[in-house]
Amino acid sequence: MPRAHFTILLCLGSLAAVLCFYIATLRVQTSLSPQGCRMSWMSPSYILQPEFNASWTPLAHRYSLWLYREVGWESNQIHGHQPVLFIPGNAGSSHQVRSIASSAVRQYYTSPHQVSPEIQATSLRPIDMFTVDFNEDLSAFHGPTMEAQTRFTSDAVAYILSRYPPNTKIIILGHSMGGIVATSLLPSANIAAIITMSTPHTLPPARFDQRIDRIYDINKAVLKNDPTPIMSLCGGATDMMIPSESCILEDGDSPYRRTVFSSALEGAWTGVGHREMVWCHQVRWRVARAALELQNADVDRATILDRWLRDGTRLPPHISLVTSSSVPMDQYRYLQEGERLILDKPNGNAVYLLPLSLDASKFTLYVSKGSISFVSPHKPLPLEVSVLLCNQAADNVNTECEPLAPSVLRLVPSPIPGKTFPIAGEGSDESEGVVLFEVELSSTRRQGRWIAVQLDRAEGVGWVVAHTATESTATHPVSTTDMLSGGVTLELPKNENMHAVLQLPNLLNHALLVYHTHLSPLLVHRSPRSEVHYFALSDRHSNEILLHTHSVGPFVDSGVPAHGILLDFLSTGCPLEDIHLEIAWVQTLGRWASRFFTSVVCWAIGVVSVMMFDFWGKSDSGDIPIITPTVAQTFTLFVRQRLLLLSTASFLIGCIPLSANVLLGNQGIPLLAPIGPLLMLISTGLVGCSFVLLSLLVWPFKLVSKRFHNKSRHEVITGATLISMALILLAVFLFIPWQVAFLGCWTIQFMTCASTPEQAASETSTSETLRNSETSSLNANNNLNQHILLFMTWLLPLAAPVLVVWVRTLLTAGLTTPFDGDHFVLNVAPFLALVDFNSRTTGTTIFRRTRFEKTVSARWVFLVVGGVAFLIGSRKAYMVFDTARLSIATLVALRIGPSYWRRWSRSKP
Repeated sequence: MPRAHFTILLCLGSLAAVLCFYIATLRVQTSLSPQGCRMSWMSPSYILQPEFNASWTPLAHRYSLWLYREVGWESNQIHGHQPVLFIPGNAGSSHQVRSIASSAVRQYYTSPHQVSPEIQATSLRPIDMFTVDFNEDLSAFHGPTMEAQTRFTSDAVAYILSRYPPNTKIIILGHSMGGIVATSLLPSANIAAIITMSTPHTLPPARFDQRIDRIYDINKAVLKNDPTPIMSLCGGATDMMIPSESCILEDGDSPYRRTVFSSALEGAWTGVGHREMVWCHQVRWRVARAALELQNADVDRATILDRWLRDGTRLPPHISLVTSSSVPMDQYRYLQEGERLILDKPNGNAVYLLPLSLDASKFTLYVSKGSISFVSPHKPLPLEVSVLLCNQAADNVNTECEPLAPSVLRLVPSPIPGKTFPIAGEGSDESEGVVLFEVELSSTRRQGRWIAVQLDRAEGVGWVVAHTATESTATHPVSTTDMLSGGVTLELPKNENMHAVLQLPNLLNHALLVYHTHLSPLLVHRSPRSEVHYFALSDRHSNEILLHTHSVGPFVDSGVPAHGILLDFLSTGCPLEDIHLEIAWVQTLGRWASRFFTSVVCWAIGVVSVMMFDFWGKSDSGDIPIITPTVAQTFTLFVRQRLLLLSTASFLIGCIPLSANVLLGNQGIPLLAPIGPLLMLISTGLVGCSFVLLSLLVWPFKLVSKRFHNKSRHEVITGATLISMALILLAVFLFIPWQVAFLGCWTIQFMTCASTPEQAASETSTSETLRNSETSSLNANNNLNQHILLFMTWLLPLAAPVLVVWVRTLLTAGLTTPFDGDHFVLNVAPFLALVDFNSRTTGTTIFRRTRFEKTVSARWVFLVVGGVAFLIGSRKAYMVFDTARLSIATLVALRIGPSYWRRWSRSKP
């Protein structure tokens, strides 16, 4: 195939790949972790706090503080017992507080102003839910904006607490980047607890601002030691705004840190989208209830959080066990060895004895519609079940029993066979769920002993199933590599145990991979970092099951092994069938797309940087007349000579266990190394497409400028030009962010390319062009300008987020709003000098090597830009722009500076 054809196919293929990745991303949102959330309803009102003014905070003109009230249910006066503050996230509205606040009111009151009987039995008082209004600022892209929000929130906390009795502490709820603002308030003796929802604690979702990284570094140090309890709720794969692996806090009891995925949250068991996290009923009522009960200073706040926001991965904080007892043996009901206890709609009180066989290693108990040690659905029936370990007393008449502590005690879903789980738009009800009680018997003396299942207050509803069995764990050595050519069939234990385990220690357990299977029992997919997914009873050929995790992901150093998948099969004793497991490629590609968008942009900058390096290699030859390649020629050279080399390098480096900040952040997992060459191909193709697009945009301007073109352009700076540049830099220094000035520089460069006459755009390879030094100089400058335009075009995405923030803030707060750190004129001064020089000159000054370049040419700085873009840009995109700025500054200082100022001095009168 001709190489020109390959280049065209590469460009078209990159566009097709982007489209495929986009479609795969949409499939992830709809199929990977279905959302079953009930809509929440409320009657909201918001009361502005006018006394929180400039006397409290200098940001009162920009932001505001509001108090939520449920219309008709409570008075508008502050209750004065427990304040709660809600902090919205990036572009979030203060009105997002309404779902959680309304739930708190309607749990406290059964009807307007009528306290719930359940609440009357406690010392709880109504809470005051405040919310800050940030005018929907884009804090995720801009460090100073987030710092301003933190200062305002800190002042708001001080104001709120001034209206309560001394020593009152406030509870903070933070959604998305509001959770980062919440943790930025620490350390603080005024905060009782923090609950964050869909907050990217460990990885900024937009990595274009170094100041955001600095905030994260400070928070990371604070989170290690600050004693304030923090609970992080994560939505999982349904959350397309942030990668949920960044939502995970390092688990610990001192200080208290917990991460709960909504797919494991007891009573929810559903993926939850980013914006839906604040209104999903299955989540919001639990957050509201936790906020209500956190005011109780007599109870450990960590215990309250563990009670109302449980995922079942650890035992309840306080397990209530029955006391030891001695009961006549004729009051028990005995089962035969190996017999399963099955009670459908039990009535009254009863005790059942299950004998322990010598080979029994596990006891499993399911209770529907009832409770075990306070673990139950939110609205259980009176049925209570206790588990005891019994042996015959010395008198051979009574049985002595003692409570048996569980190794597993959690609420699991009870989906309806044949229906999707969770049900879209509905999900689980508060009364749903089955209590799973399990205990390992490996260290228990079995001879002559029984396990007693004691039922109290059964009312003929629900069911109980219990069984003692041998260990039912299977281990398969299958690896992810085995699935690359197709799926594999795994054999499961053929017994009828109620809980079977399948261990797959060699399977890659990573956020970038999704597995597909069909199963018949209830499947539980457990991950090392508190992530649990439940998959429902289904027909083998009806519904697909997509196994995925967030325990390990790119750019996150979790410290968790990247291999090993654990599957639990829960049933009432159904025989297990073999399962077929394969890679779900569509969803896997969708996971890649949502995590490597920044990588494509930075790697495209790396491609253009290498093209700039090759361009200067030709012009630095010293030949007269100057011969420079066009963008098409340097792009073809890159495809021919550089693409294979860089693709191979990205693959090999991807196999080296480096830091999570390097390359694509996969820390040397060989199976993920091919992502590097794939992104290299896509980035290269997009560079080619972008140049074609720029050429199309420039073409109509060329037609217009051709009529007015003036061939005489001189390398002389006038006083007016100098004054204009000084005024621009002064405007940047005072009130315009340098990103706005960079956009202006790009516009100047674009118009410079558009003003080049058509004949100057011809290729430099013709003999006529070589004979004409003036035409050669025009061609050289035209080719240079096009390369610089392409280079600056790909730098625009790194500066654009702050441009958007500035325009958004300009509309809401005006020019008086400070943009700290965005007025550093040296960030844009090199680009301004370069585009100004290019707009005035058609000479060869910029192509002449100076005496400072006898050993090393200035062109090598572009190779440094490429190295930074490829190796670090994916994680720290802001470093790519900083390096690019330094490269342009070096070029300006060495090539333009000496003659630039010398000619200016000669032009002065």
